[in-house]
Amino acid sequence: MVTFKLPLSVLLLFLQLNIFLCSAEVLYIPVTKDTTTLQYITEVGQRTPLVPIKLLVHLGGRSLLVDCDKGYKSSTYKSAVCNSTQCSFAKSHACGDCIFKSQLQPGCNNNTCYIWGENPLINSFHDRAEIAEDVLTIGSTPGVHVTWSRFIFTCLLDQDMMRLLANGVTGIAGFGRESPISLPNQLALDPRFTRKFGICLSSSTRSRGVIFIGSGPYNIYNPKKIDISKDLVYTKLIANKRGGFVASEEYYIQVSSIRVAGKDVPLNKTLLSINKKNGVGGTRISTATPFTILHTSIYDAFKTAFIKALPKNVTLVDPPIKQFGVCFSSKNIKSTNTGPDLPVIDVVLHKPSAFWRIYGTNSVVQVNKDVMCLAFVGQDQTWEPSIVIGGHQMEENLLVFDLPGKNIGFSSSLKLQQTSCSKYDNTTLG
Repeated sequence: MVTFKLPLSVLLLFLQLNIFLCSAEVLYIPVTKDTTTLQYITEVGQRTPLVPIKLLVHLGGRSLLVDCDKGYKSSTYKSAVCNSTQCSFAKSHACGDCIFKSQLQPGCNNNTCYIWGENPLINSFHDRAEIAEDVLTIGSTPGVHVTWSRFIFTCLLDQDMMRLLANGVTGIAGFGRESPISLPNQLALDPRFTRKFGICLSSSTRSRGVIFIGSGPYNIYNPKKIDISKDLVYTKLIANKRGGFVASEEYYIQVSSIRVAGKDVPLNKTLLSINKKNGVGGTRISTATPFTILHTSIYDAFKTAFIKALPKNVTLVDPPIKQFGVCFSSKNIKSTNTGPDLPVIDVVLHKPSAFWRIYGTNSVVQVNKDVMCLAFVGQDQTWEPSIVIGGHQMEENLLVFDLPGKNIGFSSSLKLQQTSCSKYDNTTLG
């Protein structure tokens, strides 16, 4: 275990001057999939004495946000003082005093500063997420795990903001791209790590996936050790400057078309770009969305193309099941090493030769013994991104987020390499 205690001012200097005191390493953060909600959950140790805290993984989150309304007790908790280095570093928008409680407590202190807190599951925001510091231990065991004595996070006294979180989850792990106090940006102040991370979500609720913090290698067994960050398809991250402070933290990419079984789906291409006036449209990646959401007009064309490409002996199920728009009998569907033998889907990026291929294991979901459904959801996205890539499509794939390079890399299904995200090597460092 390594305890990291350098003052914030020194850490900032390391970041600004890009000084690395030792060889780069990789931090492995285990991620589980909740059975009931399908949310992706990680766990950290926080406070003095240490308490295990379960957190929703949110790619667009600004900070590590913790519910402090359920007896937050710690001898090392310290709220940030107005106009302090911590407040300016966290880009706070306001300072104030405790107005919600009769006595001071974590989340409600005088002369402290705030940023906006967010729960992506309910699309709700709170303007008084208190900026604070406390002990944080993060990372898997065995392997590297790091203890920070003064990790900056946000503390919120509003249980309504925690609605829809999985049972036992009391906060949100934010991996936002711009916020200085998001997990990847703050962890990169440790000179062994970088502002680059990879997400590899497990498709199983019984085995863990992993988030890699650092430049790599990202090692998985198959059974031999392989670096799954090799041979990725990269595309640029796009800044959404018109979508407000929330959109600035999110991960947008350019999708130029969608192919089903090698054929282009006829789409309204204007929906695939971010509207420069209001920030709507485009394609966002989200770990807080279980299945990819498509603008209604995109979904209708996509659904039609998929049905047309299905084998002729496959029978549609009417009406569809749950939230899905297309379901069919799985009786005549063959099985392959990448899941059900179904038409492949290509998400075409910035040019026709750059695409992310989605196989049967990620394109459908088995809803019962005899029925599969197309694991995409159509809904009105008039004031939202036209495409929101959800967790099911990312499972057993590696996505690498290179923040300094402003790009993102996609593998295809790890099943092609006869391995999975649960077989990560958490004992070998870079």
